[in-house]
Amino acid sequence: MDLGSILHFLEDRSILVTGATGFLAKIFVEKILRVQPNVKKLYLLLRAADEKSAMQRFNTEVIAKDLFMVLKEKYGRNLNSLISQKIVVVPGDITCENLGIKDRDLLEEMWKEIDVVVNLAATTNFDERYEVSLDINTFGAMRALSFSKKCSKLKVHIHVSTAYVCGEKEGLISETPYYLGETLNGISGLDIDREKKVAEETLKQLSVENSSQEYIKSAMKELGIQRARKYGWPNTYVFTKAMGEMLLGHMKENMPLVIIRPTIVTSTYKEPFPGWVEGIRTIDSLAVGYGKGRITCFLGDTNTIIDLIPADMVVNSMIVAMVAHANQPNETIYHVGSSVSNPLTCTMFQEYGHQYFTKHPWIDKEGKPVIVGKVKVLSTMDSFRSYMTIRYLLPLKGLQLVNAACCQYFRGEYLNMYRKIKYVMRLIDLYRPYLFFKGAFDDINTEKLRRAAKESNVETDMFDFDPKTIKWNDYFMSIHLPGVVKYLFK
Repeated sequence: MDLGSILHFLEDRSILVTGATGFLAKIFVEKILRVQPNVKKLYLLLRAADEKSAMQRFNTEVIAKDLFMVLKEKYGRNLNSLISQKIVVVPGDITCENLGIKDRDLLEEMWKEIDVVVNLAATTNFDERYEVSLDINTFGAMRALSFSKKCSKLKVHIHVSTAYVCGEKEGLISETPYYLGETLNGISGLDIDREKKVAEETLKQLSVENSSQEYIKSAMKELGIQRARKYGWPNTYVFTKAMGEMLLGHMKENMPLVIIRPTIVTSTYKEPFPGWVEGIRTIDSLAVGYGKGRITCFLGDTNTIIDLIPADMVVNSMIVAMVAHANQPNETIYHVGSSVSNPLTCTMFQEYGHQYFTKHPWIDKEGKPVIVGKVKVLSTMDSFRSYMTIRYLLPLKGLQLVNAACCQYFRGEYLNMYRKIKYVMRLIDLYRPYLFFKGAFDDINTEKLRRAAKESNVETDMFDFDPKTIKWNDYFMSIHLPGVVKYLFK
């Protein structure tokens, strides 16, 4: 693997970014504009009906974010000029043919000019409606690749997936592809076209039965979880992303294809500044719940490794891989995580949270600091259910009876306790597979990429993605948790 200058590669390139309002996409766009303003064009695909609404989304959901303040300081009044020259906001939809781009002239221009396609469009909800998740995560991946095949100058197609397509495997999990019909539990019969029909037929039947929209939504979410678990995946998100990878491998032919599989993506480590985060992700649900006093007990193995990777390191790995695999007609998979080279245990995570929120308690709506204590961790589902029943469910039932006898006098207290219990139980249901996760993600391909970048001795610091450099205590206490409080606590 021979890498030349990354900045030189980016110069005068045209790059399509799908899912441009997403967390990683914004960091990617900001990085390119900041380090290589001589990029030719960044075509940003946003879900929108027309150019006006797409531009409005770009202005409010992308460029207005704090993430771009370093760029604004660097260019000042000239930033608008840079954006107008370098960025083309493209109204479209990854669930449609040709990515939903209706302007034929723009389509022809993109097919002629684009060098790199970066597919970041995804729905990351673990329990998304099945038909929605299939359309975006599975068939959206296929449509993005089909679009790339029409680009006459294409150098490489980058697809961002997730390491957890590997499910709940134990031991060292390798950077290997999934093939059509392959399942995690060995059950045969997985057919992606059939999965689409199952979703469509279920939706049609629910409509025939005149089900309410709320019931349809709930039923389609449950269907996704059922289909995923039938074949060994823990939730709809990773199942549909795995099927997306299967389609890419099947369809790629001789196209240079890179699949980036990050683990749990967290706030920025260094760039454009430490601690920027958006959207409550897996572990941040726990941090927010704990800091606000909603979580006092939880389920899990305290020795479980929580595989985290800062968002800017993911973006750096994408850019370096882009350069390394340009014009290389093969499929390469990269696990971008920390479980092998710099493991973080559940115990460490809990301790950092306790230390931080003890020193910096959250101030609630009434202006009072929320006092947190040590979380009681139960090691089995049975012990967790018993604890929840004795500690919360029985008192909740008693409060319900008292409330009814007292003309709803204790309604506030009842609803508050009910919400806390419901919040914890939902987190347990969604994250249980990861709380006892025994695997670690082998990153030998990623390590080879890091070494190649280092040996090339070109812009190594500018595109660092080595998790061994992270000091977890400093990261959580000084970067991540302050960022979570600033950007996610409401």
